[in-house]
Amino acid sequence: MNRALGGLRRVAPRRAQHPDDALVRRAAVRMGIMAGLSAGAIVAVLTAAALLVLLDNQRAAAATLLADTVHRADDAVDAPSGMWLAIQQGGGVSVSPGLPPGLPIRAAMDEVRRTGGADIREVALDGTRFRIRTESRGQAIVQAGLDLRSARAQSISVLRALLLIGGVGLALAALAGAWVARRAVRPLASALTLQRCFVADASHELRTPVTLLRTRAQLIRRSVPDNASTKLLDEVDGLVGDASQLSAILDDLLLAADSREDTRTVVDLVELTEQITASSSSYARDSKIRISCVPGPPARVLGSPVALRRALTALLDNAIRHAHATVRLSAVHTRNQVVVDVHDDGPGIDPDIEPRLFDRFASMPASGSPGPRRYGLGLALVSDITARHDGTVSAIRSDRHGATIRLTLPAAPVRPGQIR
Repeated sequence: MNRALGGLRRVAPRRAQHPDDALVRRAAVRMGIMAGLSAGAIVAVLTAAALLVLLDNQRAAAATLLADTVHRADDAVDAPSGMWLAIQQGGGVSVSPGLPPGLPIRAAMDEVRRTGGADIREVALDGTRFRIRTESRGQAIVQAGLDLRSARAQSISVLRALLLIGGVGLALAALAGAWVARRAVRPLASALTLQRCFVADASHELRTPVTLLRTRAQLIRRSVPDNASTKLLDEVDGLVGDASQLSAILDDLLLAADSREDTRTVVDLVELTEQITASSSSYARDSKIRISCVPGPPARVLGSPVALRRALTALLDNAIRHAHATVRLSAVHTRNQVVVDVHDDGPGIDPDIEPRLFDRFASMPASGSPGPRRYGLGLALVSDITARHDGTVSAIRSDRHGATIRLTLPAAPVRPGQIR
């Protein structure tokens, strides 16, 4: 038995990946890809520029060589290596030994004799390209030709060398880009780690007093007689429920800080808006605001019930603080999305603050208004929760009074046989 157990390998537990780790890794990969693409573009431009310079130099050297050969040639036999000569004088034409078939170009000689100018052209004979210069020199017409195969072979050799050097440079640039990207995102990873540590520590420290608060609320509920007034019972039940929700929020924050398992589940946002409306009714009455929830068929999403409750509660709280008299919530399933609207009949959204509406610390009271400064954290947290659920949040200004904050989330996939 011991021998059998001794033959088993102990496998270290695999650490679950936090969404922030995946975010950092994607940022590093994108930066590496961008660095590689930038280096590739630079290498391609430099290679093309070098090749163009080489070709231009080859054309200039060929033109100079042909012009010197035409001007200095005394006899067709004395043609330089890789070139040939044809000299038309009187009624005959003398040519270099081994003249390629199809040469000389009689039409070019006739054209030069007629016009007196120089004729420069490229021709292809049996798959070989020649550069030909025909020029009048005294009573003779001299035609010189240059075989371009050696220049073409040189160009191909240089191109291969440039591609090889460019490929090596591109690989080194990609490696350097990946290394730089990892170094660049390291502060981001450290900041996210510190953020998770702070959230985890703060949530852990708050769990004990919140647990005591929840226990005391339950004790108060048990001490209230059943024949007490309905209002008192509702308030005590609300206190117990709020304490339970606060405990659930702390648990959700701890899971968000160290998510070692997928805690997402199917959440009906219509039902959730109804629950939030009921739990916030006392707060709304104290503020003399009437809140309502539009009934409808289920609108299910895949996510964290506690986090989504936090987001909708923050939206409702924001709407109550800005409303004149009414707030309305609605959740509707449209195609592959669920749209939640929180509408208030308040003064609307200030155009100056609208671009920064979902940024932290973006909002403050108007100049000279009473009361302490209000930090814009609620909508920023809504934006963060929505992003973690692959959704979007936006503000919709109305032509009339009021404003609407819209939450758009992907609808939960429908299982076979399930009815929406």
